[in-house]
Amino acid sequence: MIVLAIDTCLAACSVAIVDGNEILARASEAMTRGHQERLAPLTRDVMQAAGLDFAAIDRIGVTVGPGSFTGLRVGLAFAKGLALALDRPCVGVGCLDALSSALATEGFRVAVIDAGRERVFVQIFEGDTAIVAPDSLDIHTAAARLAELVQTGELTLTGPGAALLSSVAPGARVIAQDAASPVLVAKLAARAPLIPPRPLYLRAPDARPKAA
Repeated sequence: MIVLAIDTCLAACSVAIVDGNEILARASEAMTRGHQERLAPLTRDVMQAAGLDFAAIDRIGVTVGPGSFTGLRVGLAFAKGLALALDRPCVGVGCLDALSSALATEGFRVAVIDAGRERVFVQIFEGDTAIVAPDSLDIHTAAARLAELVQTGELTLTGPGAALLSSVAPGARVIAQDAASPVLVAKLAARAPLIPPRPLYLRAPDARPKAA
C-alpha cells in the first residue's frame, strides 16, 4: 500500500511517501509558521523524488493534533482536499501516538507536547498500546502521574515538551523529538481504520472573537 503522510502539527512541515516498509521519499522542514505556503510544493517535491504520479497513492495519512491550531488545520485541509481530488481515503493519526511510536524502549512511554501556560499535552503508552487518552494537564498534575509510573516500571519521555517533565522523573530516559516522523505517520496511517480525520483539540484557541 502506497501511503502519503503529512504532518504540520508542531515545529515542522513534513511529508513522506511509503510503500509498506519501503520509504520512497521524505522531506521535512523546521518551521513554526508558514506551513500553508510550503506544504503543497513540499508534497510535489516528495512525489517527484519518489518517481510517482499522485494517482499511485492508495491512502493519505495526516496528523490531527494535538498541536498548533493553525498548523493542524493546514495539514487537515490539504490532506482532505487532495483525498477528494484523487478519490482516495484519508485517515487521521494522533501526533502523540506518532511521537511515541518512534521509541524502541521497554516500559512506559510518555509523549509530551508543550501546550503553553504551564500546561502539557500528554499521552502514556505501554508497548504499542495507549493506556490513557490524550489529555491536556497542568504540569503539576502531569508530574504527579509520572511519579506514580516511575514507581511501577521503566519510563521514557519524548516529544517537544519532554524537558518540562524530566525533572520530576529523574530516573526516566529522555529522547528528544521536535516533531513526528512522517514515515511513522505513514506506517500508522496504513493500519488505521478508514474513518475521516477530525482535529484533536485539547484546549480552546488563544485567538477569540471580540465581543459585540
